[in-house]
Amino acid sequence: MTYTINVKAFTEKISDRALEQLCRENPDLRFETDAKGKLIIMSPIGSESGKRNSSLVAQVWYWNRQSKLGVVFDSSTGFKLSNGATRSPDVSWIAIERWDSLSDKQKRGFAPIDPDFVIELMSPTDDLATTQNKMSEYINCGVKLGWLINPDEKQVEIYRLEKDKQVVINPSSLSSEDILPGLTMDFSDIFSTD
Repeated sequence: MTYTINVKAFTEKISDRALEQLCRENPDLRFETDAKGKLIIMSPIGSESGKRNSSLVAQVWYWNRQSKLGVVFDSSTGFKLSNGATRSPDVSWIAIERWDSLSDKQKRGFAPIDPDFVIELMSPTDDLATTQNKMSEYINCGVKLGWLINPDEKQVEIYRLEKDKQVVINPSSLSSEDILPGLTMDFSDIFSTD
């Protein structure tokens, strides 16, 4: 479940410092902000979604461990996007040279960088239109490749820079094209009904 709260009664927009403090003081919740500074509160995900998300993170992490081309992040990582929003993709990856261009201080907080690759995994309580808007926001900020995975519909929406969205039905695997060279994701755990 996701809730968006207008905070104008207290402040014009949530600062990075206030968001970091909210996260520390409320470890059972996930927070994001949109480009207008509205606070977005997300409840924890269910066990099945957590299992699926772990599979996705593990596959990207394992590929990256071998290729050493970048840095992999899980759903608890927030990034300060170029449009001012602070977002936490379920899985994200940043090319090593871009990550290394950040200062140590920037890396410790909500890093001010748009990931190169993101995955959002729909959970039963997510709203499809809201999540599709989030994917469009990522691409508009410069994310090169994004996958919106909908396990209930057994489909993946593929978002790319300067290209139309593509929908793939019940793929057994997907290639990350030239963004993460050599990575092919296995979806058998994601779309399984067991």
